[in-house]
Amino acid sequence: MSDPAQTARPLRLTLAAAFLGWMFDGLEMGLFPLVARPALQQMSGGAANDAFIGHWMGLVTAAFLLGAAAGGLAFGWLGDRVGRVRALSLSVLTYSVFTGLAYFAQTPWHLAATRFCAALGMGGEWSLGVALVMEVWPEKFRPMLAGIIGAAANVGFALIAIIGLFFSVTVHSWRWVVLVGAIPALLTLFIRWFVPESERWQHAAALAPVRPMHEIFSAGLRRVTLLATGLTAIVLIGTWGTVQWIPLWADQLTGGVQPQAKAWTGLFAGLGAITGCLGGAWAGGRFGRRVTYFGMCLGSLVSCGLLFRGGLGYGPGFLALAFLVGAMTASFFGWLPLYLPELFPTRVRATAQGLAYNAGRVLAAAGALQMGALMRQFDGSYARAGAVITLVYALGLGLIWLAPETKGQPLPE
Repeated sequence: MSDPAQTARPLRLTLAAAFLGWMFDGLEMGLFPLVARPALQQMSGGAANDAFIGHWMGLVTAAFLLGAAAGGLAFGWLGDRVGRVRALSLSVLTYSVFTGLAYFAQTPWHLAATRFCAALGMGGEWSLGVALVMEVWPEKFRPMLAGIIGAAANVGFALIAIIGLFFSVTVHSWRWVVLVGAIPALLTLFIRWFVPESERWQHAAALAPVRPMHEIFSAGLRRVTLLATGLTAIVLIGTWGTVQWIPLWADQLTGGVQPQAKAWTGLFAGLGAITGCLGGAWAGGRFGRRVTYFGMCLGSLVSCGLLFRGGLGYGPGFLALAFLVGAMTASFFGWLPLYLPELFPTRVRATAQGLAYNAGRVLAAAGALQMGALMRQFDGSYARAGAVITLVYALGLGLIWLAPETKGQPLPE
C-alpha cells in the first residue's frame, strides 16, 4: 500500500514550483511600473515630460509583451519536446538574469532590450507551470489550483509594492530595485533537483513523435486555438494597455512628490488582484467557464469606467477603485489556468497554451503602443487614454459564447 505522505509529496512540489515561478514572474512584471518613471527621467537628463514617459512606457511595454509572446511559444514547444520541468527551469533562469541586467541600462532602448529578453522566460513559465500542475494533480482540485496559480503573480505584485513602500524609488535608487529581479535564479535549482516530471507528458511523448506546432493548427484544433487566443488577448490588452499604467498615473497625480503613491497604488491593486484571481477560478468552477468570463468582462467594464471616468484625485477613493479594478481585471488570471488546459490534449498542451496566452500578448503590445499614442493625443492624460483602451472588454461579452463549455469534463488526453 502506498504511503499517503509519499503520494502527496510530488503534488506539493509541483504546486510550489508553479506558484513560486509565477509569483516571481509577477514580481518581475511589477518592477517596471515602479521604476519606469524615475528611470526614464534619469535617462532623459531630467527633461522628461509625461508625453515622453508615456511614449517610452508604451515602447518598453510592447517590447516586453512581444518577448513574452515569443518566449511562450518557444518554451511551450520545448516543454512538449523535452519535458515540463527542464523547460520550466530554463524559463525561470532566463527572466531572472535579464531582469537583473537592467541595472546596467543607460538609455530607454537598453531598458526595452532587457525587458524583451526577460520576457522570453516569463512567457514560457506560465504555460509550463500550468501544464505541469494540471497534469499532476487530481481533476477535482482544478478550480482551486487555478485560483492559487493565478493569485501567485499578484502576490509578487504586492511584494514589489511593499518593497516600494519601504524603499523610496527615485532617479538615484531605481537600479538597486531591479537587482531584486535576479533572485529567482535560485529557484531553478529547486525545480531541477526536487520537482518530478509530469507522468501524463511522459506517457504521451512515448506514444508517438510530438509535432505540437503542426497539430494545434490542424483542422481538429485550429478553431479552438484561435478562440483561446482571442479570449486571452482581450484580457491582456486590458491589463497591459491600461491597468499596468495606474501606478504611473498615481505618480502623475501627486506631481512626483510622494514616491510612495506608486507603491500604495500597486499594493491596493495587487491585493485586489489576489482576491480576484481566487474568485475568478472559484466562479468558473461553480457557475461554468463561459458565464464566468462574461461576468468578468462586464465587471471590468464597469469598474474601469468608474476609475478612468470618475475624475478622482489621488486619495482613499482612488485606492479603493484601484483595488476594485485590480480584482475585476485580474479575475481572468484565475480563470485562464482553469480553462486553457481543458481545451488541448496533453501532447500539445504546453505549446497551445503558450501560443494562446502569448499571441494575445502580441495584440496587447499593440494596445500598449496605442496607450502611448493616446497619451500624447490627450496631453498626457492617463484617465482619458485608459477610458478608451478598456472598452476592449466589451468584445469579450460576445466572443465567449463561441467557445466550448468544459465544466465537468476531464483533461483531454
